[in-house]
Amino acid sequence: MKNVKFYPEERIGLFIDGSNLYAAARALDFDIDYKNLLEIFSSSGRLIRAYYYTALMEEQDYLPIRPLVDWLDYNGYTMVTKPTKEFTDSTGRKKIKGNMDMELAIDVLEMAEHIDHIVLFSGDGDFKRLVDAVQKRGCRVTVVSTFRTSPPMVADELRRQADNFIELGDLTNLVARDSNSEGGQPAGHIEDNQHTGYVEDSQAIDVEVPASSSEETLEKN
Repeated sequence: MKNVKFYPEERIGLFIDGSNLYAAARALDFDIDYKNLLEIFSSSGRLIRAYYYTALMEEQDYLPIRPLVDWLDYNGYTMVTKPTKEFTDSTGRKKIKGNMDMELAIDVLEMAEHIDHIVLFSGDGDFKRLVDAVQKRGCRVTVVSTFRTSPPMVADELRRQADNFIELGDLTNLVARDSNSEGGQPAGHIEDNQHTGYVEDSQAIDVEVPASSSEETLEKN
């Protein structure tokens, strides 16, 4: 984080779009160690709050992401979760939808008066106006994502709006999880979201479930 200045008395808030950060880290071929992540920003200033947002497919009996959610909840993170919603579209196909953008935006706006520096872990371009709004209230905003994937995970308009940008790939040596560390993404939390219970894209994702099949086929629109 040598390109971003943090001040000792600066009040810092972390806002982590869980599915977006997970997808970015996966694209860069590493898992996040959330214990190290929290320690890094705690030592960079006065960390006021660290929020983590994710929608969960709670109708499943077992979610491999649940151990991570519980660990974060017990170890310094403020968890914001909600169940996904299932609906039927105009073609009769069942879909599952999970979107945490509103929850994240409301928390950022409510916390803006208590924070000097907002660190947003997301590349979602929909947050551009949110960033602009809190900048007008006097907050600095740093976006953490990656442009080293094809296509880039971070929207260009969000990167331009932010005061600072941290390339997630540059943090690999600081926050990459090894097999013995705590606070990482659980085993099995990789490809098949119907088994992990993790809605991969909090940007209003639709997951199609063919009504004629007993197995869910996930298809990102």
